[in-house]
Amino acid sequence: MLVETSMAAPGFCYNFSKLSAFFELPVIELAPSILSADFARLAEEVHAALEGGGTLLHVDVMDGHFVPNITIGPPVVKSLRQVTEVPLDCHLMIENPDEFIPAFAEAGADWISVHQEACVHLKRTLQHIRDHGCKAGVVINPATPVQTLGEVLDMIDYVLVMSVNPGFGGQKFIPGAAEKIRKLATMRTAKGLNYRIEVDGGISLETVGEVVRAGAEILVAGNAVFGRGQARKHTQELLKAAKEAALVKV
Repeated sequence: MLVETSMAAPGFCYNFSKLSAFFELPVIELAPSILSADFARLAEEVHAALEGGGTLLHVDVMDGHFVPNITIGPPVVKSLRQVTEVPLDCHLMIENPDEFIPAFAEAGADWISVHQEACVHLKRTLQHIRDHGCKAGVVINPATPVQTLGEVLDMIDYVLVMSVNPGFGGQKFIPGAAEKIRKLATMRTAKGLNYRIEVDGGISLETVGEVVRAGAEILVAGNAVFGRGQARKHTQELLKAAKEAALVKV
């Protein structure tokens, strides 16, 4: 992949595939969040974002109790599974997630994440996700310290850092999230683990560089991808900015 960037001389292009191999750059992925898509044209919107470079789809599940909004459930996940083969990243912003994990797994979820704040027995819940054949992730809200995850980091596939208070799309990025990402990256190195770091909330051209330089590898973006139409174009722009930020980090 060749991308021209303002960090170099005019007309110079970075070959990201060769640089990634040489510098061992992190694999940066964009996860378009369907929460901001036009549900009357959902399949079309999803395909446009994936054509732009999205490699998984983020599905925000809200119950109106854990967060002040109600969104979607397993039937929508099942419908998505019929129109795409990319991983479906289901973010459960719900109470009693253990009760619903089997239904989401059966519907076609590949990744399932639960909130640290919603789980009484977090290790049991994460194992429940794995037992259903899905990658297991844990989510922390803006007010939750990363240290609360110390006892489960060795059994998860990814950590999702909320950079807004969950419940609604289109919110502004909370700057403190970048420091949480840095701490999680440091903890991963110190413990010799390989979980990935995902970030969700207020990700845009203005904020994507900060979170990538902090250590985020999976970028959830809803409004920035779908909010103004042209999902393919906006996905490409976000990925380009993210990969350039990864080079700066090196």
